[in-house]
Amino acid sequence: QLFMVDNGADDWRIAMTSERVFFIALELLVCAIHPVPGQYLFTWTARLAFTYAASVAEADVDIILSVPMFLRLYLIGRVMLLHSKLFTDASSRSIGALNKINFNTRFVMKTLMTICPGTVLLVFSISSWIIAAWTVRVCERYHDKQEVTSNFLGAMWLISITFLSIGYGDMVPHTYCGKGVCLLTGIMGAGCTALVVAVVARKLELTKAEKHVHNFMMDTQLTKRVR
Repeated sequence: QLFMVDNGADDWRIAMTSERVFFIALELLVCAIHPVPGQYLFTWTARLAFTYAASVAEADVDIILSVPMFLRLYLIGRVMLLHSKLFTDASSRSIGALNKINFNTRFVMKTLMTICPGTVLLVFSISSWIIAAWTVRVCERYHDKQEVTSNFLGAMWLISITFLSIGYGDMVPHTYCGKGVCLLTGIMGAGCTALVVAVVARKLELTKAEKHVHNFMMDTQLTKRVR
């Protein structure tokens, strides 16, 4: 009904496309993931990093169901969209409609990156560190005998050096779950580093007024040299 009202259609089949049906089904799947009541165990086999010995442990099924629950964080973008002044202001939406601009989460994030890029990157980086460290701790706690990566502070150290693409090698994950999280952390860290460089480079650029003053000073110096 919401899509019918937005598109002014009489039949829901006109408003619903295959892409929208896919995203609705995907959203229902993500929101349906939840730990089941009770205690269910499964045998988890991993190979330790330094000794290459096999490690077998009885793990809880809640691990498999708890980690994908972080996919629900996409709802934060929807909340930001619904509470944004650009979305609630009628005049802004009218101007956007005249310019064929779709007010979605991507547009709100671009606006925030233009207004306060440093704050957005800082909040995103710290949140990613905490979530990735917790996930590594959950994945490694059944196979880490020395309590290195299964400790939250140790997991934070592992994620931080992976995020910054340093990689001292003093601690490594043992399970494929932890290795996958570290891989995604490295990719995300490279992207955040590129964004930080772009933001700093944009901050160091001269404004339009400063460019006029700089060009005037350079022209004055050239005139003096000619004389």
